[in-house]
Amino acid sequence: MSLKLEGTLVLVGCGKMGGAMLEGWLKAGADPAKIAVLEPRPAPETEALLAKHKVSLNPAVKNISDAEVVIIAVKPQVMGDVLPPLAPLQKSKPLILSVAAGKTIATFEAAFGKDASVIRTIPNTPAAIGRGITAMVGNAHVSPKQMQLAEALLSSTGEVVKVDKESDIDLVTAVSGSGPAYVFLLAEVLAAAGEKAGLSKEIATQLARATVSGAGELMRQSGTDAAILRQNVTSPNGTTYAALQVLMADDNGMKPLFEKAIAAAAHRSKELAG
Repeated sequence: MSLKLEGTLVLVGCGKMGGAMLEGWLKAGADPAKIAVLEPRPAPETEALLAKHKVSLNPAVKNISDAEVVIIAVKPQVMGDVLPPLAPLQKSKPLILSVAAGKTIATFEAAFGKDASVIRTIPNTPAAIGRGITAMVGNAHVSPKQMQLAEALLSSTGEVVKVDKESDIDLVTAVSGSGPAYVFLLAEVLAAAGEKAGLSKEIATQLARATVSGAGELMRQSGTDAAILRQNVTSPNGTTYAALQVLMADDNGMKPLFEKAIAAAAHRSKELAG
């Protein structure tokens, strides 16, 4: 995929997520001369990447007159300080694309104008290795062309899905945004259980990590439904069957536990956005 920009892409924040996206855009053929990065404290590797591709770092915002898209990739807690100085960019009517958790579309409409084209997204951490998934939703001012541009930009770090309404972002946050932590916890408790059963910590950890990552890759590459994959490795009355009777218990198994976890995460997402 070749990424073509008509105006300037302004990347606000170039930490792990912003840096991963920038690398993806450059690999996709985006013109470095049409990218401007605003990052007051770039990491050495970021500075090296920008220097290598001759990407503009911290130009004066008032001198950017052709902003096509402004990517907001800063932490939510600094948003109040970051957004006001960006207001001059609105004169070129760019797409405002947020990858910052917990900030609503209304936040960016307040900063850039009620008529601003705004897309809110929630990516997840595997985006840093090009294996993430990002959900997005736009306001009524986003044109089909801008939606296509956003999808092209976001696909540089993995899969992209569109949701119908902004409230769905809280549910996405609970499932995929926070989801990597659930998977890491699975590897953690699987290793701990193996160690408690008698394996060495080193062997149990290696087995758990390889099993979790390998099973995920098998699911991705095969495209087979997770339930089918589970059934395929579960022999009647075998060892896996015995374990699943515990994990799939109706009252205290994984299903009711995850339902509670997702509800708690979605509720907290709404609180933070409010």
